[in-house]
Amino acid sequence: MNLHGWATMAECMNVTDSLRLKNECELSWHTGHFKQAGVGRGETLQVRSEIRLDEVMWLQSDNESAEQQIYLTLLETLRLAMNQRFFLGLFDYEGHFAVYPEGAFYKSHLDCHAGKSDRIVTTILYLNENWLPGDGGELKLWTTPEGRDGAFVLIEPRMGTLVCFLAADFWHEVLPTQKNRMSITGWFRQR
Repeated sequence: MNLHGWATMAECMNVTDSLRLKNECELSWHTGHFKQAGVGRGETLQVRSEIRLDEVMWLQSDNESAEQQIYLTLLETLRLAMNQRFFLGLFDYEGHFAVYPEGAFYKSHLDCHAGKSDRIVTTILYLNENWLPGDGGELKLWTTPEGRDGAFVLIEPRMGTLVCFLAADFWHEVLPTQKNRMSITGWFRQR
């Protein structure tokens, strides 16, 4: 992450490890381990198909695969570096695999829940082989304080690319996909 509050890192994770995570995600999705994603949290959680159409499977700290452990070790290195450089006080991580079936999207939003301030940094690792222009599913990330009225970047969800940004500061959305799109999305949190 840079002083602007967001960053992308192409090939952050090598192809072999990225493919293993992709295969784990795909197998879990095809065998019915994912649930329709919702908006809100706890008692306010609702499935709202006009806002988002992705499906998720939360990572379980007591049931991590070897592939997940490799990724979580990379994230731990990143967490320590961000704490050292930016004094963020990041304490732990929560995340999930996400699959956006063809035609799925997620309308513009911030990654913080009402009345909560524990999610500090959003991370997204893309798990899509041979992604081409026209496949859709780009992350639209507004990069200025004006939010959705300001400048933005479009980030293609290419295999091994990691995106990080301050969760409460950057509006973003996932544009409609033209084929299945996979990722691991998560948040470094403070206590």
